[in-house]
Order: sequence, then structure tokens, then C-alpha cells
Amino acid sequence: MKTARCVALFGLILLCIACSTSPRTEAPTAPRAKPVAAPPAEAPSGFDNLSNGLADGATHQADQAKFDQFESLSDGLGPLYNAQSCRECHQSPVSGGTSQVLELRVGHKGPDGSFQNAEIPINRGAVIIKGRTLVNQRAICPNAAFPTTEIQERVPDSETIRTLRLSVGLFGDGFVEAVADQTLIDISKRQCAKDGGKICGLVVFVPILEAPGMVGVGRFGWKDQHASLLSFSADAYLNEMGITNALLPDEVTDLCNTVREPNDTPGADGLADIDHFARFVRALKVPSRDAEQAATPAAKRGAAIFGQVGCQTCHVATLTTAPTGTALNGGKFTVPAALGSKTFHPWSDFLLHDVGTGDGIVIPVEEHYGKSASKNVPNQAFRSVANRLRTAPLWGVRTHTMFMHDGASLTLRDAISRHRGEASEVTQRFENLSQEDQQAVVEFLDSL
Repeated sequence: MKTARCVALFGLILLCIACSTSPRTEAPTAPRAKPVAAPPAEAPSGFDNLSNGLADGATHQADQAKFDQFESLSDGLGPLYNAQSCRECHQSPVSGGTSQVLELRVGHKGPDGSFQNAEIPINRGAVIIKGRTLVNQRAICPNAAFPTTEIQERVPDSETIRTLRLSVGLFGDGFVEAVADQTLIDISKRQCAKDGGKICGLVVFVPILEAPGMVGVGRFGWKDQHASLLSFSADAYLNEMGITNALLPDEVTDLCNTVREPNDTPGADGLADIDHFARFVRALKVPSRDAEQAATPAAKRGAAIFGQVGCQTCHVATLTTAPTGTALNGGKFTVPAALGSKTFHPWSDFLLHDVGTGDGIVIPVEEHYGKSASKNVPNQAFRSVANRLRTAPLWGVRTHTMFMHDGASLTLRDAISRHRGEASEVTQRFENLSQEDQQAVVEFLDSL
């Protein structure tokens, strides 16, 4: 993959129109009526633990059981980790939702001023953890088997770029994955062509772990570091729970490690835990709205004002998935009927923007794509994302208690006021509103 820029090539389709050589006395053939495509259906919504139709009830419950399962040392937990279960970071209000869990990421600048991944000493400095920005906040050692092995990560003074990041919600992500790359590319083009590109979402092409050599438009994670839910799953298992898998088979450290690699292997059904994770998330419904709140006059007025001041430029209200049968993720995933041609309302463009809250951290290649990838893709291939973050989807925001990527905003009004950079003019328009109209916008957000 070229590091300077990924260039999308669009095929040119030529249509040949044949000239009729039939005699004039022959009656012309009546043109066939073109079939009218059915309008996209609304994606099912709700926090009811039921499948969106992708999987039957029993399968969805079995996948949720894997998602909720607490991992142990015998399962391969650690040696470094943040959580023992997927639901620890995705459980509000039910499994697959958001959380108040914050992860820690750090790094530093090199002599040339460019971002460098963290270097975290463990075991009294005998080992240096490199190639990552994530600092795991839990460790399995010292323990009875390794009483003198000290592997807990702590941030050294040298790592001066520091940030916290909230775990992201997973509801509706199956529909997000089923959006064609071109749809997101087109949104970016429209933004960048309007008003001199004051607001211009960045599209980043990232490796698809299950399709070696293939890339796709990133849309998952605060830096859009993944394009597929299976890649996202493999990443979470390794970096959040320390469980290696077929896509990311290398431990962060071999200290205190006694379980055979990879830890996550196919079971009797032929599926590993990461496969169950991906299928569970693909089958999640989109977050439902608070219908009662949405019907209030204030929320209705706030919805209109939200669009008028320009918030919807990035917080795009509606997207439509690719048709059933479309091949995605390097050909490794085909859009099923449950996800194909569905309209949903995420209130996000899933692009990267600089809104003045960027953390300065670049996507760490080795951490997200494996040690072998780091040999082929320099970390600086993603230099442009340093101060950009994915537009936070606003669906389900009423279930959140902390806002923005770092959780530092505790009210919706504060979150709006923090928007600067590309969003400066939009924020100014909001702040110029009357108190009543500002509150109407908050009332609208409270309905999402």
C-alpha cells in the first residue's frame, strides 16, 4: 500500500447503442418498462436484545453469550489487558451499548516533530513495549506462578502526548459496515467542495485483516482504524483482553504467557470467538429513539435548528446500506438481506474531522494490523489523522453520561461548545442562538 496517498480508481463504463437496420415497415418494438426499485426499508431499532434479522434468536443469544463471557487465564487472558469481557466496555443500556470505560493512549514526538508510538518499560525496564499507543491498565503478573515478574504498564515521563478515549457503542454497526465505501467517499467529496472546504471529512483507507493486501474505507474506532467488524473484533480481543487470534496471533509480551497461541481458536461450530463477536454486532439493531421526547414541540424545533446551523454537515442524519449480495471487505463479506438496502439514522458521516479536540495520536500500525504489517506500512502512513477524530454518531446519545472522544464533556451543551477547528463557524452559530433555541437543540439531542 502506498504510504503517501491511496488513490481510488473508478472504472469507466461504456454503453454501446446499436442502430436498427430493420425495414421501416416493421412496427417498432415498444420499450420495456424499467423495473422500479423498491425504496430502502428502515433498519429495525431497539434495545431489546433481539436480532435485526441477520441471525435467528437462538444463534443471536449464543453469540451474545460469547460476547458476555468473562475470560480467564486458561482462555488466554492477558498478559496485558483492559477487560475480561466484551460487555465490560459495551454494556449501557444492554450488551453492545456504550460504557463509561476510558482507555489510555500515549505517545511522543520525535526529533523531527512527528508523532512516535509509545515506548513503555515493563519488568523493571528489561522489556520495552513498542509499536502501540494503548496503555493496558491491567496485567496478570505478578501472580503465584510468576511472583517476581512485573509487567504492569505505566506511563513514563517521556510520553508527553496523552489522552483518554471512551469506548464506542456497537449498536447499528452491522448497518454501518454494510454502507458502500463509495457512499462515504461521496460524502467527503461534497463536504470538501462546499464553502471552500471549510469542513472536509478525511477518508482513510485501512488494511482489512481477513483479506490480506486489501484495504477499505475506515469507519470503526475513534481514528477510523478499521473497515470491517471482524478486523475490529480481532483488534479488541488482542488489545483489550490480550487474547490472540488467527488475525492477530502475536502477544504484546511473552512474559507470564503460558497459553498456546493463538488463544482464540475455532470451536465445534467452526467459529472462533472473534467470529461470534462480529456476527453478534452485525445482528444488533440500531439504537431506538425516545419517541415521547422526539414528539415534543421543543425537540421538533431543535431538530430543524440543528440542521440550520450546520451540525448536519458532519452529523449526517441518514445513510443507506449497499444492496443485498454486495461483496465488501475485500470480498470476505457479502451483504445479507437483513442488512441490504436499509436506511438508518446514525447522525454521523463516519469520517475524520479536526474539530479542535484532536489528541495528536496517529494510528499505530503494529497494534491494529499486526507485527508483519508494521514492516510494510510505516506508522507515518497515517500522519494525517493525528488531530482528527471520527464524527461521533449521535444515535443513542441519550444513554451517555460523558461526551466527546475523551469523555471530558459532561453536558451536551458543553460538548457543542468544545467544537472548534472545522466546526468553529457552526459552533458560533449555535452560540448566537437565543437560550430558548439552544435548549431546543439540547432537547432534540435528548431524543436520540
